[in-house]
Amino acid sequence: MIKNYIEKANFEDTGFSYTLSLIAGKHKLVILYCLMEFQVVRFNELKRYLKNVSDKTLSNNLKELEKDRLIIRKEYPQIPPKVEYRLSSRGKSLMEVLDQLCVWGENNRENRSCKGRGDGQ
Repeated sequence: MIKNYIEKANFEDTGFSYTLSLIAGKHKLVILYCLMEFQVVRFNELKRYLKNVSDKTLSNNLKELEKDRLIIRKEYPQIPPKVEYRLSSRGKSLMEVLDQLCVWGENNRENRSCKGRGDGQ
């Protein structure tokens, strides 16, 4: 019975697969977490937060997150250019779920001396 179900099931058609497709990659979750923590962040601040990320990689990740409507990019018409990023309402709703990963990690990690949210906020 379960064998027939598994043979006919398609992981790519699941909501879980769709969610993973939005956050897949080395930096997207960290970008989203940074925006969750600090609300409004500029490009160079994100670059410092991520440490060893190239401008191109960060830019591509931000473009994908914006295309997927998880973040909002606001550009100010000034010199030098100023661009800020923040979570969209759609991104904030995803953070409600991902925040539980933080809580789980805080409750289950071996070394609890590291700082993190872990408060469900």
